[in-house]
Amino acid sequence: MSEPPSDLFRSWVHSYEEDHEDVRVYRPDGHPFPPARGRRGMEFAADGTFVDHPLGRGDAPDAVPGRWRLVSDRHIALTFGGARPDRELEILRCDEDVLHVRRLTG
Repeated sequence: MSEPPSDLFRSWVHSYEEDHEDVRVYRPDGHPFPPARGRRGMEFAADGTFVDHPLGRGDAPDAVPGRWRLVSDRHIALTFGGARPDRELEILRCDEDVLHVRRLTG
């Protein structure tokens, strides 16, 4: 993979019910999730911008802007300019319905 899959470029919401071992599962924004107090998420744009959506006050998602870049095959580095620790993800699966990632750092 010399480029990330085109299906990556959207808003993803953490489907923690589907996590297994060290794999985190995300579904597209708008997926019919069961009720939860709050869900983390992230957004990838084709221009290299990234937005992390950690849980904020009252379990509402917050927004932390950053950038992504392809490090090597299936590995993406996320940088936040000091606003939060940088991290690296491995894309295990990505299609229009699901994103599976493994955190390598951070």
